[in-house]
Amino acid sequence: MTDDLNRRDFGKTLVRAAGAGMALASAPAILARDARPAVLGGKPIRTQAFPSWPRIAKNDGEAWAEVLQSKAWCRLDGNHVTKFEQAWGGALGAKHCLGTTSGTTALLTALNALDVGPGDEVIVPPYTFVATINVVLMQFALPVFVDSDRETFQIDANKIEAAITPRTRAIMPVHLGGSVADMDKILAIAKARNIPVLEDACQAHLAEWRGKKVSTLGDAGCFSFQGSKNLNSGEGGALLTNDDGVHERALSFHNNGRGETTYNYSFVRNGCNHRMTEFQGALLTTQLSRLEAQARTREQNAQYLTSRLKEIPGISPARMYDGCTRNAYHLYMFRYAPQPFAGMPLDKFLKAVKAEGIPAGAGYGPLNKEPVIEASIGSRHFRKVFSEAELASYRERIQCPENDRLCQEGVWLAQTVMLGTKADMDDIANAVLKVHKNAAELARS
Repeated sequence: MTDDLNRRDFGKTLVRAAGAGMALASAPAILARDARPAVLGGKPIRTQAFPSWPRIAKNDGEAWAEVLQSKAWCRLDGNHVTKFEQAWGGALGAKHCLGTTSGTTALLTALNALDVGPGDEVIVPPYTFVATINVVLMQFALPVFVDSDRETFQIDANKIEAAITPRTRAIMPVHLGGSVADMDKILAIAKARNIPVLEDACQAHLAEWRGKKVSTLGDAGCFSFQGSKNLNSGEGGALLTNDDGVHERALSFHNNGRGETTYNYSFVRNGCNHRMTEFQGALLTTQLSRLEAQARTREQNAQYLTSRLKEIPGISPARMYDGCTRNAYHLYMFRYAPQPFAGMPLDKFLKAVKAEGIPAGAGYGPLNKEPVIEASIGSRHFRKVFSEAELASYRERIQCPENDRLCQEGVWLAQTVMLGTKADMDDIANAVLKVHKNAAELARS
């Protein structure tokens, strides 16, 4: 315990010194001992684990057992999914909420409800999970990548208008990591061009733009409840909308194209079975009872960690747009610059930080350069829809140089880390400070 306190005191002293203009090079005079990096044989900043996930409470088991004993496991027979839809939609201020089997199927359902299909284009960011574009490709539409704003890790809204063509059918901003894309600009462009906006809010539970919950800003919005998410049922998703027509089409599509939610053999449109199970609905309802308190903990820890990390040369915490009034912090993200760390590459930096007991990781790679893009547009299916000239032009249009840089700089901490204590945040900052102090030696190793 004494060693931990000494390390934390060192970090706090160093930050105060940096704020007063003292060079970080003077750190050896402040650090009394345990200065050698753990990756080179020194003692790590911490050895205890960060909070585990998911959090389980008594009411989770009770709700699960209730569904089990009822034998009504399908939403067509029970009411737990409906209760969750009402609770989640109410918490977000949405007129309609539709539970689905996953965040991916929520997005796919939304694209069908918005009539995105073969020959269309959808504006997307290149810094996101592959599901964002998989659902577009499944519709035989083209995901048109708009470059990233490196400071925020979000799509650069200033570059969206130039990417729009007569084929553009939807704009799909991703509220990456729980922060919010620049919705003022995105909604203004969409309104002027009469293009629907589908918010990929899969990582942004309870996030807000100017006090309004994400997923309610555009024509529709989607969440994921996959095992890593802030609201979690292992797998699961939801589609939110205030548009009666979008909801009606989505409800039908997710239920095999039926015209009603009841089980019948009347089919009015194409569809698929994306119905959420009663087990998922019950578990999400109990998990939801703890979401707000957990969100506040993440916010408080993130604000404190940012105050520490921004004092370290070469570390740039992700900036939020002024309109982002609440960040969900599914990810705590920052950019790493090698030069202040003696030119140490990102992989060495991460290895050194992990050795100190901090589970930091690199972020996404450039999605616009993944093999799935060429495999899709080169397939016979896409070549039936788009001409060779159109596909050649597409390859040129989706270059994202700023995102290429971001993929070499991005560092993440998972939302579970942000459920720790203030002392845990100090450990993170002190580990980075320790790596900075020993950067020259680490770069040579």
